[in-house]
Amino acid sequence: MSLKKAEKCIEIQHARVHNLKNISLKIPLNQFTVVTGVSGSGKSSLAFDTLFAEGQRRYVESLSSYARQFLGRINKPEVDFIKGIPPAIAIEQKVNTRNPRSTVGTSTEIYDYLKLLFARVGKTISPVSGKEVIRHTVTDVVNFIFSFPENTRIMILSPLRPKNGRSVLQEAELLMQQGFSRIEVEEEVKRIDELLKAANEDFCNGECNVIIDRIVVQPDEDTQSRVADSVQTAFYEGHGECVLKIYSGEETIVRSFSNRFEADGIEFEEPTVHTFSFNNPVGACPTCEGYGKVIGIDEDLVIPNKSLSVYQDAIVCWRGEKMSKWKDSLIYSADQFNFPIHKPFYELSEEQKSLLWTGNRHFKGLDRFFKYLEKKSYKIQYRVMLSRYRGKTTCPECKGTRLKKEAGYVKVEGRSLQELVLMPVSDLKIFFDKLQLSSHDKEIANRILIEIKNRLSFLCDVGLGYLTVNRLSSSLSGGESQRINLATSLGSSLVGSLYILDEPSIGLHSRDTQRLIGVLRRLQRIGNTVFVVEHDEEIIRAADQIIDIGPFAGQHGGEVVFQGTHEELAEKPDSLTTKYLTGIEKIELPVQRRKWSNFIELIGARENNLKNVHVKFPLNTLTVVTGVSGSGKSSLVSKIFFPALTKILGGYGERTGQHDALKGDFKMVSAVEFIDQNPIGKSSRSNPVTYLKAYDEIRKLFADQQSAKVQGLKPSHFSFNVDGGRCDECQGEGTIKVEMQFLADVFLVCESCGGKRFKEDILDVQYMGKNIDDILNLTVNQAIELFSSGKSSTEKKIVKRLQPLIDVGLGYIKLGQSSSTLSGGESQRVKLASFLAREKDAPTLFIFDEPTTGLHFHDIRKLLTSFNALISRGHSIVVIEHNLEVIKSADWIIDLGPEGGDKGGQLVFAGTPEELVKQENSYTGMALRDKIPLVV
Repeated sequence: MSLKKAEKCIEIQHARVHNLKNISLKIPLNQFTVVTGVSGSGKSSLAFDTLFAEGQRRYVESLSSYARQFLGRINKPEVDFIKGIPPAIAIEQKVNTRNPRSTVGTSTEIYDYLKLLFARVGKTISPVSGKEVIRHTVTDVVNFIFSFPENTRIMILSPLRPKNGRSVLQEAELLMQQGFSRIEVEEEVKRIDELLKAANEDFCNGECNVIIDRIVVQPDEDTQSRVADSVQTAFYEGHGECVLKIYSGEETIVRSFSNRFEADGIEFEEPTVHTFSFNNPVGACPTCEGYGKVIGIDEDLVIPNKSLSVYQDAIVCWRGEKMSKWKDSLIYSADQFNFPIHKPFYELSEEQKSLLWTGNRHFKGLDRFFKYLEKKSYKIQYRVMLSRYRGKTTCPECKGTRLKKEAGYVKVEGRSLQELVLMPVSDLKIFFDKLQLSSHDKEIANRILIEIKNRLSFLCDVGLGYLTVNRLSSSLSGGESQRINLATSLGSSLVGSLYILDEPSIGLHSRDTQRLIGVLRRLQRIGNTVFVVEHDEEIIRAADQIIDIGPFAGQHGGEVVFQGTHEELAEKPDSLTTKYLTGIEKIELPVQRRKWSNFIELIGARENNLKNVHVKFPLNTLTVVTGVSGSGKSSLVSKIFFPALTKILGGYGERTGQHDALKGDFKMVSAVEFIDQNPIGKSSRSNPVTYLKAYDEIRKLFADQQSAKVQGLKPSHFSFNVDGGRCDECQGEGTIKVEMQFLADVFLVCESCGGKRFKEDILDVQYMGKNIDDILNLTVNQAIELFSSGKSSTEKKIVKRLQPLIDVGLGYIKLGQSSSTLSGGESQRVKLASFLAREKDAPTLFIFDEPTTGLHFHDIRKLLTSFNALISRGHSIVVIEHNLEVIKSADWIIDLGPEGGDKGGQLVFAGTPEELVKQENSYTGMALRDKIPLVV
């Protein structure tokens, strides 16, 4: 194998972490290695719990003795030794931060370089005249003077402005005492002593300048030194202003200079890096304090149905007998300024929408209406009305850009930083590629621009060109967050490191997979080792080395089934991965597509980048919504379709995205469930067996044992959520949290119960030779095998509740495994299993957000079987998905695009997969041709 040819490698000897069965292997350094295998086979145990954990442990050993006194108790990975491991960096699927100040720009460092660019080469433009604001220096004036030919006569002046309340005559007398002898009054030179003798206070009513010096341009050093001193004096005496009169032939040139940063009578703030920082009080918008949002009047609550016109009561707060007078004033005066009162709100122009809020001399707008309510808020009915329309809304001062308005005066190539952060990354890249700076500015900004362009290129390369720099990090999906981290790592240009990635292809359309491979290759070429946990076929084929862990999940996995190149993989026919890659095993196309007649229709979807989309969602079918990243799938399904349907069915939904209407056969659906990848429980005690209600039956079973009855134990004694049988030291957690000052909190095994969660007398109760802790440590497969041997109704109920976990491919997870340790895809499938476990369900519409996350080909087949089981029971399924195996199995496909961001948001296609592959303008259709033959 090619591994033997590798000179340098990471050597792992006898790894036994979790289900790894004493495996030994060598991972070549500076190569691109993919580890694959069925879900639960041990991939993450090898990548993160062994390789990364050891790399992290070695880092900790380099810390001070103070830090190590807490961290020294952390268990080492169960492995004999690991040799040759470089510094390890893990890039996982999890969204790293919930910080409301963290954005795409700050996390990728693009924003830091943008701040630096604007502080160094930004031009401050006056909002009054549009002219550049410049602070002149003595050198600027001297250079201007010596730009004229030799022997040119020049007079250096400064405006006469009395200081400290002195009169003009007093100021003139003081100037004479300081050695100045002449003043220019209305372009006529006069001696100061003569003016003082006249004692005329009105001599300086017009323009009046003190003559600082009169010189003749000569190239010698003495003249240059004299001019510099005179200019310095002129700036001082003129309060920052200096005036030159140049006598060039018959022409007199007058030129003013100022060492104050001002123009048009406005003194501007000289830009620094802090001016553009929304995390600093100097630059943050004073209204929202740099958050971009404030608690204020939410337009979506004031005008919830944007398909109505003003005349049809689109503005809900102007309904009713008392408040309708506000609407009437607009309706009666609308003809005077051509306002279309019968036009639906969403068709109004931006100026017309703004007019509704600001009002004019003919009618009072919404802003004045809500101020009226605030004045009347001492009355309870007005206070209730006001609170009804309050919500988190975009800051009216900074429009969500987070910076104070003064920062917007500074521009590069005519664009402010506020404008740039709202542009999609792909457009921002074009802007910087075309950026033309002066030779002086280019020299200053050269290094900054290299960093900005590199990072923008990396974001485009990983398929995130549709994001804006201002996008909140907390609003990113797991796949987007991981690719952001990947782009950041590329931007940092680290070399000699081990990068461990967890399925970077999540949420990425097939069109962009090759670009992602290119990014991973670039990371490898600059001198890093790239180790990727992945199921995507294209990425597996592109790897230098493939490590297949298996052959199956849980206790039947944990072995190295294969290690070598893609070509050598074909020689291993017993590997599940090989069988699917070579076509021996495959997910078959459905024999026929389900026909449908009932549907729910969404009309006029306009949320985010959606462009007035009309689309039908069939019922009792498998519908897949697809399209490139950023095309509008989540906006369509999770921001509009799900909350709107929830409200119609009588539930409470979040704010519904902009749309006209939702119509259809609502009687065919009694409930809607959105099954995403969020954890199944917030508590660390939450686990699959409690989520599926199987633990209630297990506790009853243990309470029925003879030894439990003797002790008088009840089912509650076998719960780790209430006092009684649980360990008092760790409160049933099994671990103790040690809070660290500067590092992540450390969780140590409870010394009292040894991590078993229960007291000794509870652990003495056994069922078939196993106590309650042993049961919780069983995999689902092992538990079903154990409880199936029983004959009681309780045991049958346990098996019935656990069986759906096997049906969705989760037979390898442990019953008591904390929900926080489950991946997003695993959490999603546990939720699916809970619905499969229900006996009698009313027709439900299930919405899944990328359910194939973390799934091997073999597990996707099981997932599709579960989907078919739900549909056969009268349910309907809508899936947001990129996986071609799921797309080809759909009954109906809704394809959005054609691109992401502003170039997306259109309905490209709606129909069957066979019809989709004929579409030339669909990237999904082109990718699907490998799975479905194109029949012309």
